Amino acid sequence: MPTGSNDSDVLLDWLLDSMGLVVRRSVTDESGALHRIMMDSFLESPLRGWDSKDLGDLTGISNTAIHHQVRKLRQSGLVAAQVDGKWHRYVLRGGSMEAAATLVESQAKAILGLRLSELDGMVEASETRMAIDAEDEDHPLTIRIAEPGPIDDGDTTSALVADLGLAGESKRAGESLAREILVELCSNHTPITLMALSDRLSESRGRVSTVLERMRAAQVIERAPMVDRLPQDVFAGLTRQHDARGPDWLMTRGGLGRLEETVSEALIEGVSQGSLSIDSVREILEPVAVEDQRILMNQLGGRTPYGYRVAGADGESVSIRVMRKADRTLRRIRTVAKRLDDSLAN
Repeated sequence: MPTGSNDSDVLLDWLLDSMGLVVRRSVTDESGALHRIMMDSFLESPLRGWDSKDLGDLTGISNTAIHHQVRKLRQSGLVAAQVDGKWHRYVLRGGSMEAAATLVESQAKAILGLRLSELDGMVEASETRMAIDAEDEDHPLTIRIAEPGPIDDGDTTSALVADLGLAGESKRAGESLAREILVELCSNHTPITLMALSDRLSESRGRVSTVLERMRAAQVIERAPMVDRLPQDVFAGLTRQHDARGPDWLMTRGGLGRLEETVSEALIEGVSQGSLSIDSVREILEPVAVEDQRILMNQLGGRTPYGYRVAGADGESVSIRVMRKADRTLRRIRTVAKRLDDSLAN
């Protein structure tokens, strides 16, 4: 939030950005066409009933640009239209930004709840999916909220993916990668790595990663450490570093000296004698805390593997997570809208 700011331009910019109405800014005009339309007309005289000609004359923006920007304002729910003869006359809903934001908040929460109920039925309930805590992350919520529209070929899942913005803005005709990833993760009971997803779907890691990041931003999925893979990776690290640097290095810079003596001695003895295996590493490390195993993995020159999973044990849990984030964001939007009204009044 624009903490402490009472500058109406700053507050309006924050609102337009937070509602996803500003795709890209003009290099030569920092305020932007949408900002000028809002500031010079709807915030100046909210209920005057502006038509396209009035808006063009006031702002100097072309009719095509006016039509495009007003369409976004109507779709967002900030502006409403009434037909007066051959003209559409536009007003700021409720007569103030706070009133408009309140109406948007109510409508957005109702629509998002409806769409997330569709997601509920896709997520298979699992007792093992959430066994390990996710990594600490605080992604800003980025999600599209849209009412159900026409569905091609009866494919409701593809429609939901597109409506939530998980397929991106420039989805190619026939694009189904986001749908396939979501279906895969909804049915998985354990995290799955980027590489495994890429191989399973026969897609490049770059494209899969792009879709996964959109889903993380929407709070639908999250990243979690794959601790079941740690013994395998620790075994590989111990073997590699022992052959390259020897047991003394393993005890010092390799991190074994940080562990209990019985644990470090068992690992050194096993790797030195060539009797160490993935199963024996798992057994030896069983009393060692997961966090200490992850530190050991890092000191051996490796990295804890991460996988992606649906962000909940079932569909209801995922919906609650997304709705909680959306509710917080929408309340912030309403708060800043009230601050904008106060700033303009003063």
